[in-house]
Amino acid sequence: MKLSRRSVLRSTAAVLAAPALGTMGSLGSGLVAATGAAAQDSEWKHGLSLFGDLKYAAGFKHYDYVNPAAPQGGTVRQIAFGTFDNFNQVVAGIKGSLALGTNLFTETLMTSALDEVSTEYGLLAESVSHPDDFSTVTYRLRANARWHDGQPVTADDVIFSFNVFKTNSPQLGAYYRHVTKAEKAGERDIKFTFDGPGNRELPLIVGQLPVLPKHWWDGTDSSGRKRDVTATTLEPPLGSGPYRLKDYAPGRSILYEKVENYWGKDLNVMVGTGNFQQIRYEYFRDSTVALEAFKGDQVDWRTENSAKNWATGYDFPAVREKKVILEEFDIRNFGVMQAFVFNTRRDKFKDQRVRRGFNYVFDFEEMNRQIFFGQYKRINSYFEGTELASSGLPEGRELEILETVKDKVPAELFTKPYTNPVGGNQQNNRNNLRQALALFRDAGYEIRNTRMVNAKTGEPFVVEFLAEDPATERFVLFYKPSLERLGITVNARMVDAAQYENRLRQWDFDIIVGSWGQSLSPGKELMGYWGSAAADQPGSRNLAGIKNPAIDALIQRVIFTKDRDDLVAATKALDRVLLWNDYVVPQWTYGKVRSARWDRFSHPATMPKYGLSAFPTVWWWDAEKAAKARSRT
Repeated sequence: MKLSRRSVLRSTAAVLAAPALGTMGSLGSGLVAATGAAAQDSEWKHGLSLFGDLKYAAGFKHYDYVNPAAPQGGTVRQIAFGTFDNFNQVVAGIKGSLALGTNLFTETLMTSALDEVSTEYGLLAESVSHPDDFSTVTYRLRANARWHDGQPVTADDVIFSFNVFKTNSPQLGAYYRHVTKAEKAGERDIKFTFDGPGNRELPLIVGQLPVLPKHWWDGTDSSGRKRDVTATTLEPPLGSGPYRLKDYAPGRSILYEKVENYWGKDLNVMVGTGNFQQIRYEYFRDSTVALEAFKGDQVDWRTENSAKNWATGYDFPAVREKKVILEEFDIRNFGVMQAFVFNTRRDKFKDQRVRRGFNYVFDFEEMNRQIFFGQYKRINSYFEGTELASSGLPEGRELEILETVKDKVPAELFTKPYTNPVGGNQQNNRNNLRQALALFRDAGYEIRNTRMVNAKTGEPFVVEFLAEDPATERFVLFYKPSLERLGITVNARMVDAAQYENRLRQWDFDIIVGSWGQSLSPGKELMGYWGSAAADQPGSRNLAGIKNPAIDALIQRVIFTKDRDDLVAATKALDRVLLWNDYVVPQWTYGKVRSARWDRFSHPATMPKYGLSAFPTVWWWDAEKAAKARSRT
């Protein structure tokens, strides 16, 4: 399952998964219709669920976690990092840098609830239908759905959107790979046909389709030039969502304003959300500058990703005077793998023993003490923080699944639990260095004149860490001396956001810091993360360049599972194979979102279980708090 696209991208927490912004997740397996499995296409439902009945029945008034009477108005100013030069989602990840917040005016057929693990309810679509074998799905649009220019959202818009995303977006092209056709099946009905039956997640994947206005893209801009859906653009785009673009300064700031006559303001899935009159993003290229801007009340909300900042950076007058509130929100809706990622397209990283050697050299325990104030724990799974994480030895259903790829996976995974090396003291570090050296020697390297070289060619082992965030440089530089003790020449290269994106698209890097967010019900997005077909696709999330038939087979097992138990077992099997191939050196995680906010906002008494902070989605401007804060000044 993807992380709720609409809600997560609208929250400040989306910055954690931003890259994200262009990356769609999947809704996994085990799909069950809202009122039972559909017997035929004519049985229409208001929503779909993966594991059973929907929490919210047809005709529900609003989600339980919203305040339907929330005050409307006010402005919220948020932080964005990097830059932007594009509002066109179609080319996100392959051209330009997509602006944050485009989801505020672009809507999908369905939308997710933040208090259920894996469900979708109608947004642009009022209902959905699919046959028992999941070979097709049909969506019926709401008759009152409108673009901001007053024109109706049509079936032609949906078909156009599907075709342009599938054709031009590497990520969504892979995501919709098994959707072969979109066609009009009625005045407001669109039927999607799949390349085979049995894939239970495909109906929900289609529900996540961002819908674009065909008539606008077919038209001309203010200069009379034909618009090009395959090019970047800074022309304010036409949307159908609750906000429209009001103003922007390229690379610096974006201001969205609420659409007064928004067609969907009374929809049950929208009530109590979108309460701010304006949403503003201020762009920063440096996290230190962003923190100072927050302290100076230039932005309202900050999600803090730095352990050092959280421990030492918030001792300033506004915090002591309770004008700024520090709060942590539990992360319950996804896990994560964050790591040093090897580019296995390069010969020096093709040998698993070399990659494992890098892990032995990494002293996480000492880094955690010195840099992170002991706040983090080491990541031991690609699905860290969820029940999908493998541990111990495989058994039961997981073992049965692994037996089907036994000849294609490291033999050790059947007899040894995966563990990361443990440092933290001189004895451990000496032992780890010896282990690393042995692995490099087995892979064909040796030490000559204190330098690690290829034993056959004499070529020195040189590695470059590529990064765009200055905060990354700190822990790369901590890692560097340990690698140099092994005779490896290490370069840390910092580049700007645009250059970083271009180099990633061309797979022009040795090692980067990468991450993959994981939902509680993974599925088809895994093909884009680690599937062989995505390894050479520019803009894909297969950063490591993985081409492994066992992993391909296990991803398919995850996608085509039929119940929750089988999904958990298949995902654990996949996790174990990924870990034992050492495509990454796992980093660290923290099970909460750290946030700081100026005390002028409020939220419902009952917060959504899977919504992180859900800011600003269900929050609102609190005039009384704002007045009190002014009186304390």
